[in-house]
Amino acid sequence: MKKILISLILLSSTAAFGSLEKGLVIAKKMEAANNGYVGETSTMRLVLIDSSGKQIEREMEGNTSELKNVDKTIMKFQKPADVKGTKLLTWAHKNKDDDQWLYLPSLRRVKRINSRSRGSSFMGSEFSYEDLGSQSIDKYTFNLKGTKKVDSMDTWVLERVSKNKSSYSKVIMYVSKKYLAAVKSEYYNKRKELLKVAIFSEFKKYTVKKKSFYRSNKIFMTNIQNKKKSIFTWENRKIGMKLSSRKFNKNSLK
Repeated sequence: MKKILISLILLSSTAAFGSLEKGLVIAKKMEAANNGYVGETSTMRLVLIDSSGKQIEREMEGNTSELKNVDKTIMKFQKPADVKGTKLLTWAHKNKDDDQWLYLPSLRRVKRINSRSRGSSFMGSEFSYEDLGSQSIDKYTFNLKGTKKVDSMDTWVLERVSKNKSSYSKVIMYVSKKYLAAVKSEYYNKRKELLKVAIFSEFKKYTVKKKSFYRSNKIFMTNIQNKKKSIFTWENRKIGMKLSSRKFNKNSLK
């Protein structure tokens, strides 16, 4: 009986290890597909929808630069007047915790987003600061849970768990085999309850130095618990842009 139990435990452990290995292989494919974009510029829109359906729309200018071990992004709010001039600077590191700073023009000060604030709402939206940070595969484990059709697309189902402090217990990602990018993500809170669901759509193909990149130009985030929604969209998106490092200097936020 003991031998049977030991064999079952070993088989279970081997299967789990195998799914982690396969999950990491897929995650590496996703990362490789995204490497080499150089930088990008865009106009971004953020729509906030409360539980009654009332909407607030905000417009931003977005710039991102790809460096060796960090991607740097700055988003500057242009409209409406009450948030104009607000900026979020993110240094999304591949191998260590991200650095994020928020400039609030009304207070004329720069606020650092610390680890305790990473799960907080970004500008009243259902996106958190953590959602806007690094998605480097070195910071997570990836467990392949199977395959599934999502809106007629073939996807791998990956369970992503952070190796470091996170506001999520896990994220279930549905990764398109065509785009090598998530088309749907389910976020679970620390109580392991489904918190929110993101749908990624309006994929477009961009080319940089003969390499093709697929980018989602719309993310629809629904908070399952408070019934609020937020929509990020990208317009006038240009990939392969070489941008000045001065744009991403924290001292220039003011």
